[in-house]
Amino acid sequence: MASDVFDRLVTLLSDAKAKFRVIEHEAEGKSELISAIRGNRPDQAAKAMVLDVRGGGGGRRHVLAILPGNRKLDFGAVAALFEARKCGFASPDTAQGLTGCVMGAVPPFALNPDLAIVVEEDLLTNETLFFNAGRLDRSMELDTQDWIAAARPQIARIAARG
Repeated sequence: MASDVFDRLVTLLSDAKAKFRVIEHEAEGKSELISAIRGNRPDQAAKAMVLDVRGGGGGRRHVLAILPGNRKLDFGAVAALFEARKCGFASPDTAQGLTGCVMGAVPPFALNPDLAIVVEEDLLTNETLFFNAGRLDRSMELDTQDWIAAARPQIARIAARG
């Protein structure tokens, strides 16, 4: 399953003529540790989290939130963005079912139409982004503008402040 996600990413980015490179490394899913292994700053890492957003006008939906690797999520900001009463992490089984990836390997792409995608705007100040590419032992470095064009995220302030 993870190889399928990796292969879909490579195809998507190659077809889009995106500027990216694949980085093979030891298996790791924690943002701060993988950043050290890849040699990138933690704020360049695109950390992807599957959220369960419910209540309010939007009903129940799942959201893929993308944050800098050194930041924490503001659940209230995501709930407000989607006009919901509650926002929390999706269960690991739900997240894996929606993404085809184990926790820590989820790339910053909503490859499933049931996932909305939103990114913390501060992440976009980087020229390139680093992320696990559907596998714990493969990462990518990708031009930020190419990521925006391919992923088409909603851009908002969703990281906790201070």
